Amino acid sequence: MSDVYLMILLDVIKEKYYSEKVFYQTQLGIDEEAWNDFKQGKRSLSAENTQKLKNLFTDYEWMLFQKVLRQTVVYPEKRGIAVKEYRKMKYLIASKWMNHQLAKVEIVEESNQNQEKQALLLAVRLDYQEWGYDDILTFRVPARLQKQLASDQIKLLDWFDEQIEEN
Repeated sequence: MSDVYLMILLDVIKEKYYSEKVFYQTQLGIDEEAWNDFKQGKRSLSAENTQKLKNLFTDYEWMLFQKVLRQTVVYPEKRGIAVKEYRKMKYLIASKWMNHQLAKVEIVEESNQNQEKQALLLAVRLDYQEWGYDDILTFRVPARLQKQLASDQIKLLDWFDEQIEEN
């Protein structure tokens, strides 16, 4: 397994579950040894658990993830900044969609009982009017910003711009 693949995957897990341990115990149902063996390439996950890793991403995010991985093969110097690049591109794309009024923003109710309420899941959705084909980018937004960002597109765009600069 690629180091870059693992770095981005772990970043997404920590963003969504706050810790690897919560994720591998509650979502994958495996212990620390199995998880560490997987990360070191000593053990594979079951097909079901491999699918759970992929499901951490929307289809669009998965495609973007693959593009970032490919970039690190073509440009090895990007390997050290792959996580930053992945995050930056998500914010940049969402910002473009919003600037051109192509996307809708919604707060997503999460079914994950293990999630703390310190952050909310914000989905930026490009709707093609065909079921199952929407492009979606998701973001963790601090809960304290929920009302400001959900109801004010300009503030949301400003927040995206801040995130792009930080990443």
